Amino acid sequence: MAKRILVVDDERQITRMLRTSLQSSGYDVSIASDGLEGFERFKADQPDLIVTDLAMPEMNGLELTQAVRRMATTPIIVLSVRDTDTMKITALDEGADDYLTKPFSMPELLARIRVQLRRIEAAEPGEVHIEVGDFVIDVDAHTVVVAGESLHLTPKEFDLLLLFSRNPLRVLTHKVLLRGVWGPAGEDQPEYLRVLIAQLRKKIERTDAARYIVSEPWVGYRFQPSGTDELTTS
Repeated sequence: MAKRILVVDDERQITRMLRTSLQSSGYDVSIASDGLEGFERFKADQPDLIVTDLAMPEMNGLELTQAVRRMATTPIIVLSVRDTDTMKITALDEGADDYLTKPFSMPELLARIRVQLRRIEAAEPGEVHIEVGDFVIDVDAHTVVVAGESLHLTPKEFDLLLLFSRNPLRVLTHKVLLRGVWGPAGEDQPEYLRVLIAQLRKKIERTDAARYIVSEPWVGYRFQPSGTDELTTS
C-alpha cells in the first residue's frame, strides 16, 4: 500500500509541485492550504508523514506540529524560507523530525522522506530488545552489542544510546537530549551532554571520524545506526 503524505502549505505553486513529484514517486498525497485545514486532514486521513510550511494563516507550522505531537508521533518535515539556527532548533524542539530550507531540491526532500519513513518502521518505543543497524540493545539487561562486540556502558551512556536508538536518523536537539537523559533540570547544562557524547563515541565508534553519532552544528545530533549517511546512500 502506498504511503500517505500530507502536504501543508499556503503557496499553491509549491503544493502543485509537491503533489506531482510525490505522486510520481509512488506516494498517496493530500493537500491543505493552512495549518488548521492541515490538522483536520491529519485527524481524518491519518497520514504516514507530514510536510509543512511554517508561515501560514489560521494555524502556522509550529502550532500544527504542536497539535499533532499531542496526538501522534507521525514524522513531520518542515519546509521554510527561514534558515536561521534559532528557527530550526525551535521547530525541532517542538517536535519536527527534520527541517529543509526553501528553495530545496526535490531529490533531497525525497531522500529525507525515505529516511523518516524507515525510521518509523525501525523504531519501536517500549521494546525490551532493540535491533537497529549495527546495534543490538537489551533494555532490561542493560547490555549493548555493536557490530558483534559487547560493550560496557555507564548508566547515563546507556540512557543516551537508548534515546538515540529509539529515534534513529532523526535530528535530536541539545534540549531534547538533555531533557531525555537528565530530565528538566538538565536542560540548562549543555556541558553534561558534550562530555557524555564524547564518552559514548569513544566506546562505539570504530574510526576517528564520527559515523554513528553525527553532529548537526548548533542544533544537536543525528544517530546513524548503520554508520552511513542515509541521505547520500538512499
